[in-house]
This record gives sequence, C-alpha cells and structure tokens, in this order.
Amino acid sequence: MAEKRRDYGIPGTPIFDGDAAQRGYALNAMCFSFNDESNREAFRRDEEAYCRRFGLDEAQRRAVANRNVLELIAAGGNIYYLAKFAGIFGLDVQDVGAQQTGMTKEAFKAKLVEAGR
Repeated sequence: MAEKRRDYGIPGTPIFDGDAAQRGYALNAMCFSFNDESNREAFRRDEEAYCRRFGLDEAQRRAVANRNVLELIAAGGNIYYLAKFAGIFGLDVQDVGAQQTGMTKEAFKAKLVEAGR
C-alpha cells in the first residue's frame, strides 16, 4: 500500500498520525515491552527472534538492526516508545536528537546550549 504523505509545513518531518500508529503498532508494542528488564535481556540474547515474536515487518527489522531512529520513525515508531529501545544501547535523548538532525551529539548539545541563551 502506498504511504500517504502530507505537507504539514515541516519538510522531511514525519507526522505520527493514525496511519503511522497502525503501521508501527508491532514496533511500538515491542519497544513498550522493554520496560521489563527480562524483555531487554531476551532482546539482547536473540534480537531477530524477539522482533519475530512481535511480528515486525522487514522495514522495521532493518531499522532495528541499523539502530537508526529516523528509519524507526519512518517505520511507524513513536519517539516515546523508541526511547525505550535507545536506552538498551546506552543512547540518551541527545543521541536521538543528534540522529534526527543529522548532527554529531556534541554539535547537537552545543545547539541546545545556544538556543537556551
């Protein structure tokens, strides 16, 4: 099915709407499961099996394997659930923000500091 694209005035910014929620349900359910340490361990032990357990599609499995937040969002991921996924790998919100903006973490942090002045 062709994905609908809407222009919300923010070029290149995916919008998490009903379509994205439906597309990303399995991915977000998996990420929510990471609230439990035993699930995080199960994922670390066998990532592919864990993804299959939740029924992730090919694009979602590829985005998980790539550890790429933008791909995960494009695959229907909600940033609040994706934060659970990022935490498994020691990534914080500044790492995620840097990925989203195409900057290094250091450049992203500097931008935040400058914006706060």
